[in-house]
Amino acid sequence: MQDFWRNSGFHLLERDGDGRLSVTDDFLRAYLMRPEIRPVEDSGANEIALHEALLEDPRQDMNAQALELIEDADSRDNYRVLLAFFERLKRAACLESCYLQIFSGAVSVPPLFIDQLAQIIVRNVLDGCEDPLEPRAAELFFREQKVNTEDGVVMLADLETVEAHASGGSLGNLGRLIVEAQAPLASVNLEVLDTENASEYWQRDQRHDLVISMNFGRAANKAFCRVIEKWIRHFHGVTVSVQPLRAIEDRSWAWHIGLDAESTVLLNDLWRGEEIEQGRFRRLLALFRLDFEEPAAMRADIAGKPVYLALSTDENGVVRMKPQNLLLNLPLAPRA
Repeated sequence: MQDFWRNSGFHLLERDGDGRLSVTDDFLRAYLMRPEIRPVEDSGANEIALHEALLEDPRQDMNAQALELIEDADSRDNYRVLLAFFERLKRAACLESCYLQIFSGAVSVPPLFIDQLAQIIVRNVLDGCEDPLEPRAAELFFREQKVNTEDGVVMLADLETVEAHASGGSLGNLGRLIVEAQAPLASVNLEVLDTENASEYWQRDQRHDLVISMNFGRAANKAFCRVIEKWIRHFHGVTVSVQPLRAIEDRSWAWHIGLDAESTVLLNDLWRGEEIEQGRFRRLLALFRLDFEEPAAMRADIAGKPVYLALSTDENGVVRMKPQNLLLNLPLAPRA
């Protein structure tokens, strides 16, 4: 069994009897050691004292007066945000319920924290998986991807890696290809993760420097489907099957879920029968069909009907997946 994403914080958590993740003191302490929170050389005495007290007992309640005594204004703001997040974590029964509760109203948690929760939870979901393409595909759940569709081949590379290495070297070539889309894929020495070299991922899981193809029928596309199935089963306890599609040919489809903001708007417009300009269609990267194993688990009015999913890029060629859509927008039957 392979280990991966050791920097995610997953290993600082505990599982309860249902396989959900319980917050530990060490997990909270890890947030206190983040560079934007950890005191620096010129930090004031009050800030240092507060930080040391929280390290000693990260679950303690800090009153507003203690925060106001922090000397640096930016540090005060950072602590307010972090301690509000700590309150969510401490109130929640598990990390999974904390994640869902974030979206129950106006979202006030920073995107960075939301992405970190998604990574940790999907790490739990994939624990023990043997196909390395699954964790690479699962990176879409919490890391933005830069897209290149040269010659109809849909390549996804980690956006942060592309931007960090766009100046030269082999990754620089990759960066220029994907950022500028001027060179054909065949002319650049890309390392694409596929079935033949999939084991490479285990040694490079935290480098985010492997490219995947999301074209219909490719191994990474299928692995992405398996991750979606596991994600939904973990949260909702229902079994679904997800399959790639070339096109939606169902003229009376009943339900759809956009896996990102672009796809949500596109599918809504298609469902309403609106005319779609070709430029928007070209941003569509992949389609999927989701079926419930037990139709009774669905809303009664659409039980047994498929749910269509779509993944798209924005106008800048970036995929920003919203994995919460799979949980919040699934047509589940009301729980008794």
